[in-house]
Amino acid sequence: MRIEPWAPELAPRDTELVKAIEARRGGALLNLDRALLWSEPLARGWNVYLRALRQEISLSPFVRELAICVVARLTGADYEFHHHAPELKNAGATDAQLNALDDPEVAATSTQFDELQRAVIRFAIASTRNVKVPESTFGALKQHLSPTEVVELIAVTAAYNMVARFLVALQITPET
Repeated sequence: MRIEPWAPELAPRDTELVKAIEARRGGALLNLDRALLWSEPLARGWNVYLRALRQEISLSPFVRELAICVVARLTGADYEFHHHAPELKNAGATDAQLNALDDPEVAATSTQFDELQRAVIRFAIASTRNVKVPESTFGALKQHLSPTEVVELIAVTAAYNMVARFLVALQITPET
């Protein structure tokens, strides 16, 4: 990591905030959290927003994690892929599908993915690389997803582009 990992003795933080982050993470802080906690307001907002995206939206876990993994591969955010590929597998992805995501452009046309999944991959590629999403790409999503799910997919993709840029800029590595 390009900065020293946060620790309580370096910069005291609200213990309730730290406990809330640990609870969302299953009991331990991740390296990402140890960067975010240098800014208490940032860590607090991040924890609330990312919890909502991961735990409160109606978008299927497979679609959510697929979009996140595509963003991770496109941006070179290996930390993000390290944490979300297992979540995608838990949501039903095969090893072949996970391997196909090494090249999202190829995955976007692969028969290993169904029509909705290919549409999600194409959307994540367009949103990540170009920001502006072609009408045909957006239309393909609307054929399979409700307006709520479309909004949630867009939010997930945008948020994890933010996460990826944070991780890559700080060179945050997976936990050992």
